[in-house]
Amino acid sequence: MKLYSLSILYKGSTKANLLKAAYDLSSFSFFQRSSVQEFMTFTSALIVERSSLGTRATIKEQEYLCHVYVRNDSLGAVVIADSEYPSRVCFTLLDKVLDEFSRQVNSTDWPSGSPATVHYTALDSHLAKYQNPREADAMTKVQAELDETKIILHNTMESLLERGEKLDDLVQKSEHLGNQSKAFYKTARKQNSCCEIM
Repeated sequence: MKLYSLSILYKGSTKANLLKAAYDLSSFSFFQRSSVQEFMTFTSALIVERSSLGTRATIKEQEYLCHVYVRNDSLGAVVIADSEYPSRVCFTLLDKVLDEFSRQVNSTDWPSGSPATVHYTALDSHLAKYQNPREADAMTKVQAELDETKIILHNTMESLLERGEKLDDLVQKSEHLGNQSKAFYKTARKQNSCCEIM
């Protein structure tokens, strides 16, 4: 999972104006980086130009996904990621960046601004922080922890039954279960036999 580009643009009446951008092109060879950066800048501008105000969208370009959010005030942002990166985290990042940018940079500077004249320095740190969606996004982190717990529980149950013992045999041998509990287990087992996993 990787983020390659994070751009903030102003959607003008005829074209999009790049205000700030950050790139992580470390996975590309040194000689390709300038061309890749130009292509990502071009793609980001084109996507914002073609997007309607107040819309969010995801566009697939080869093995990359371009996530765009253009607000009603014509401020837009694009993040380019690989296809494995979670879309929800991308849109969370775009929301956060646009809100922060609009608070720090005056809206009168948006139509005529450029990366050299706009004073907003947080893009590089946001791009670096969001490289790992688990650390950057609390919801993704919780989901990853739940998945790990589920795998551990599944492995534990498999290792319990791995020695050739079946749960049915263990219930029959158990001295701690009364006859009524054993009968209940058998009845429940019969009722759920259509959905049996083991």
